[in-house]
Amino acid sequence: MTEPVRVLVCDDQALIRTGFATIIGAQPDLEVVGECGDGRAAVDLARRLHPDVVVMDVRMPVLDGIGATRLLAGAGVAQPVKVLVVTTFNLDEYVYEALRAGASGFLLKDAPPAQLLHGIRTVASGAALLAPEVTRQLVGRYASRIRPAEDTPNDVALTPRELEVLRLIADGLSNSEIAGTLVISQETVKTYVSRILTKLDLRDRVQAVVYAYRRGLVS
Repeated sequence: MTEPVRVLVCDDQALIRTGFATIIGAQPDLEVVGECGDGRAAVDLARRLHPDVVVMDVRMPVLDGIGATRLLAGAGVAQPVKVLVVTTFNLDEYVYEALRAGASGFLLKDAPPAQLLHGIRTVASGAALLAPEVTRQLVGRYASRIRPAEDTPNDVALTPRELEVLRLIADGLSNSEIAGTLVISQETVKTYVSRILTKLDLRDRVQAVVYAYRRGLVS
């Protein structure tokens, strides 16, 4: 039998933390291995328990979720942990920084339980989870602040078609939606996505979105 996905739940609000843990723990393919209420405890527990996925709140005492994510999944971390950030619309200015810090995706706190469970399974599988319906709002709103003025797309080592696919990824489109837009197969889209990530040395679609905004490829 396949081992269950081991999940660490980190949120400073006990009611939310308990609710997440209850929902996750009720699934036969998921297992809650720990809970905590601050970012420093999240880092310590993750390093000790080696969870498959950390469900991470943004605003927490001692060390916030962004700092904790950077320590667990940021650049240079030898054995990065997959982090799924949970946030609310009024905290959206933090989402871009959380993704830059190494998070594999984000969900809104008011998402239905099925979305939380899907998000955990998606991130655990090695895929990225970037909610299409809020991608442009969460990242695009801060594009002017996060995009260095000197950056231009001229030095991007991608073909015109790959750039087109990258822009659609940054707009929050799924592979099937990109396939429909470009009138190509989903397998072809997957090939393009793989090439983009390899050429740009990016880990997943989340990093591709961040890259696209930082390089001024999305307006």
